[in-house]
Amino acid sequence: MALLEVICRNPEDALAAAEGGADRIELLGSLEDGGMSPEPHILDDTIAAVDIPVRPMVRLRPGFTTDGGELAHLRGLVKSYLDSGADGIVMGFLDVDTNIDTEIMKLLAGTPPCRWTFHRAIDSVLQLRHAWDTLLTLPGLDQVLTAGSPRGVEHGLDTLIGLAQANPKAADLIMAGGGLAPEHVPWLIRAGIGAFHIGRPARPLGSYKSPVDADLVRSWRNLLDKLSSR
Repeated sequence: MALLEVICRNPEDALAAAEGGADRIELLGSLEDGGMSPEPHILDDTIAAVDIPVRPMVRLRPGFTTDGGELAHLRGLVKSYLDSGADGIVMGFLDVDTNIDTEIMKLLAGTPPCRWTFHRAIDSVLQLRHAWDTLLTLPGLDQVLTAGSPRGVEHGLDTLIGLAQANPKAADLIMAGGGLAPEHVPWLIRAGIGAFHIGRPARPLGSYKSPVDADLVRSWRNLLDKLSSR
């Protein structure tokens, strides 16, 4: 069965996502620049509200770089989130040359050791193949959220399909998301991709001002189940 992850902001969103058949929650504190870290008490309340895994974002400012001054705060967040019962975390940092910042990633992934998702920072690298070679060496990584393009799946679909077909390990890690539409799903599943991520499609009129709607999530659950069973 294909994995369905839904962006949520609070326990109410998470309850609706779970009711609709989501497999996992990505919890964001704000939607600024692709998502920032939630407050620990929001994570606590969300984990208490649902029986499905919750992964919070670890990111405190726009962009995909960080520095030593922020690192202690990030490590504290990681430890707090995991102590609260998070299934894992969502993060992704690049260096000034837009390469994966392996030193930072390994440090955060080991604070303490955990499972984690590399988020859409991957869509902003200049050397994609090199970035994927690096990702495959990082401990604890079990998902890569990517649209194949900074402009979304509509523009990155061929890239995602090519990556998945060329490397089964990449296919296992890819979670397609970022402008994902129902018409993209058959092509991605045929390429061997089995994880999908939605934000706006889970909300009425595709607006983040609206809460997650269980019926909209269920429509995606039904679509993925139908296509992945063929």
